[in-house]
Amino acid sequence: MQQNMKNTILIVKNTVLVVEDERAMTQALADKCTLEGFGVLTAKDGEEGLEVALREHPDIILLDIIMPKMDGITMLKKLRRDEWGKKAKVIILSNLSDEDRVSDAIEQGTYDYLVKADWKLDDIITRIRKRLQE
Repeated sequence: MQQNMKNTILIVKNTVLVVEDERAMTQALADKCTLEGFGVLTAKDGEEGLEVALREHPDIILLDIIMPKMDGITMLKKLRRDEWGKKAKVIILSNLSDEDRVSDAIEQGTYDYLVKADWKLDDIITRIRKRLQE
């Protein structure tokens, strides 16, 4: 007797971790990323973001700077102490265009520093796709 075997297709999605304390922004980013075919994880502050990043190893992290409990720069510094975290792809999304913050983020190995007000969601998706190919 022959068994009928189903072919299984495994679709692997790239996962984006959105670390953002503004609920509306988190939802907008998560919805857009989902529509674009990404798996999405979210965290409401740097402390939770660090925990999720180290546990789940997302393909890329969208990271706000000003957040409660732990700011984005502190989270990034702690992330970079971890073996996996040293190479994690991070894009900073912030309302700040402060040069000191920008240079601090770049020193920590971020891929982009985007001021939220200057970018549309489609542009952010384009940046995510570009960074994932590197």
